Amino acid sequence: MIEVTGLTKRYSTLEVLRDVHLTVRPSEAVAIIGPSGSGKTTLLRCINLLEEFQEGSVLLQGQPIGYLTANGRRRRMPERDIARARAAIGMVFQSFNLFPHMTVLRNVMVAPVRILGTPKAKAEATARQLLERVGLADKLDSYPRHLSGGQQQRVAIARALAMEPKVMLFDEVTSALDPELIGEVLAVLRQLAADGMTMILVTHEMQFAREVADTVVFMANGAVVETGPPDQLLTNPRSDRLQAFLRRYREAYLL
Repeated sequence: MIEVTGLTKRYSTLEVLRDVHLTVRPSEAVAIIGPSGSGKTTLLRCINLLEEFQEGSVLLQGQPIGYLTANGRRRRMPERDIARARAAIGMVFQSFNLFPHMTVLRNVMVAPVRILGTPKAKAEATARQLLERVGLADKLDSYPRHLSGGQQQRVAIARALAMEPKVMLFDEVTSALDPELIGEVLAVLRQLAADGMTMILVTHEMQFAREVADTVVFMANGAVVETGPPDQLLTNPRSDRLQAFLRRYREAYLL
């Protein structure tokens, strides 16, 4: 579904991603873990071209996203083609970014209507179904300011799903939540994984990664250090760098 090959990203002379390779199969949940500053979020933003990258390629179902290479020359794709590819990749951020002046229902249905041209009646029916799916069928007419952080994040997930993406990207979606609200968001992600949604999740929730992910990717210093099934990677890490990361994590969380 997603094929990242040799992706390198620089800010001037600072290299934040170094020759990253990543393969995500259909219906696979991939969790990306690693210390702060390791390039996890930047990788997600490069996959849907919210960040440009200097080398490498990203393919969605075999089709390039962002750049084409011909006769040894690399050029940026037309914005129309980039927008079409980006619409197939949903992304949910740490912050909820809901429209404060719109009800929950309108927040979820506005993008399909304005971007995809979905008839309002169909968009509303889909939004109602998605909000029920994330446990918010009773909040359709509420405004974001009346919701808890966990509820707002679930609305953000429903809003991304309303665009019928082929892949979902989740960037530390529980990091801005109080501890008691984290579980309700993770429950939605668990159900999406069980339903076969193709997902890439940047997370610091190790137990969640162990339970839900098919593959765990450990990044450090802008590079992929180790990749494998969660039981193998989190229980018997091969690299010294991952061993040190997990040791510090366990000490911090008294695991």
